[in-house]
Amino acid sequence: MEQNKTLTSGSLKISEDVISTVAKLTINEINGVHSLAPSSASVMEIVAKTGATKSIKIDLNGDVAQIDISVILKSGHKIKDVAERIQTAVKDAVQNMTGVAVSKVNIYVAGVKFDEQLKQD
Repeated sequence: MEQNKTLTSGSLKISEDVISTVAKLTINEINGVHSLAPSSASVMEIVAKTGATKSIKIDLNGDVAQIDISVILKSGHKIKDVAERIQTAVKDAVQNMTGVAVSKVNIYVAGVKFDEQLKQD
């Protein structure tokens, strides 16, 4: 699905892939995030190629986007604080760069990556 906006001289179409890329680049800059995590998907979703295996899922409903993000965090950081920073940063970046309103940014913490020193203890 693409986001359509009518301009005085034409129209503007913003794809879900663009929104996903903006979100990914924003997430990579947040302290406490190790990486994006692949979402689990059923066999039917994989066969249908519905995009359910993506780490970032964009649901455009009219002029408003809802974003679901699966992440793996670094140990030593408060999960709630990192998740809130992700929500705020992604919402602001997507709205500022694309002009698409964001109603929700849902964060799914799929795991925590521990430092090598912690694994040895």
